[in-house]
Amino acid sequence: MSEYVRAIRARIGHELLLLPGVTAVIRDGERFLLARSAGADAWSLIGGGVEPGEEPVDAVAREVREEVGCGIRISGLVGAYGGESLVVEYPNGDRVAYVTTVYACELLEAPVPDRDEIVEIGWFTREEIAGLPHEAWIDRVLADAAR
Repeated sequence: MSEYVRAIRARIGHELLLLPGVTAVIRDGERFLLARSAGADAWSLIGGGVEPGEEPVDAVAREVREEVGCGIRISGLVGAYGGESLVVEYPNGDRVAYVTTVYACELLEAPVPDRDEIVEIGWFTREEIAGLPHEAWIDRVLADAAR
């Protein structure tokens, strides 16, 4: 949790908080890079929060670097997403509604999970993803990215 969010949480407790996020769609042909976070069964795309004053393109590059240790080249904008599927309640009771800007990205190096936040990564086709436990919102994002 960032210091910014920690300061807000000190004032509002577990109440719903609307936060900006970024997400990277990283492809290798028909396969997409997904990650599984520590303590989670579901697979998802790589991403995270935008810090105050940070440009979203810088935030997505930072998140990919932090989570899988590699640089990216942003090749386009996939879209912006929000709504009920991006409302999360964390195990500690914190509730967050994310609005995420999604970028199409290319890796500049081989990805390696940080083993702290991300414990596993893998390349999957959309058909394989359908059979995995995964965050429901990524289906919409991957459909848009595949167009």
